[in-house]
Parts: sequence; C-alpha cells; structure tokens
Amino acid sequence: MKIVAVTACTAGIAHTYIVAEKIQTAAEEAGHWCKVETQGTVGVQNRITPEEAQAADVVIYAHDIAIRDQERFAGKRIVDVPISVALKQPKSLIATIEKKLAQK
Repeated sequence: MKIVAVTACTAGIAHTYIVAEKIQTAAEEAGHWCKVETQGTVGVQNRITPEEAQAADVVIYAHDIAIRDQERFAGKRIVDVPISVALKQPKSLIATIEKKLAQK
C-alpha cells in the first residue's frame, strides 16, 4: 500500500515531527511505502508531490490544526485523526487502515 500523511500540531514543534517519524516507522514496518509531510513552525517540510498524492492509496491527516493545501488529495481516501492518536498508537492506526482498505 502507498500511504501519504500530513502532520501538524498546535505549537508546530515537537509533536508534528515525532508523529511524522512514528507514522513513517509503523507504515514501513508493516511493509508499506510511506511519505510524511510536516506542517510546522518552520513551514512545510518533505512536501508531498502531486505525483505522490495521486499514487497514494490513502492519506492520513494527523493534526490538531488545519492542514494546508488539502485540495491535492481530492478524491483520495482520507483518514483524519487527532495528532494524539497517531502519537500514542501508530501501529494500531496503520493496522486499522489496512483492515478498512481490505474491505473495499
């Protein structure tokens, strides 16, 4: 599965980047390709390209503030969770997505 994710927290410092790493690691450990964009205080880093967005099977929004440029993911399956969910249970998040996608 190809996963893209965007993380953004209120302060835009620690949780944004910690959650990005946790999602990346959990997805790769489950055997998936994953790219995570961060929208923090230093701006957007590791920006998801239009090609990556188009190729994605699912988009994860892990955030506590608004995600910028959501139109890039129009028509994609979106999983929208508070940043705390991805922080505390990244493996469970990926497993839940796998189950949901397998049903379709």
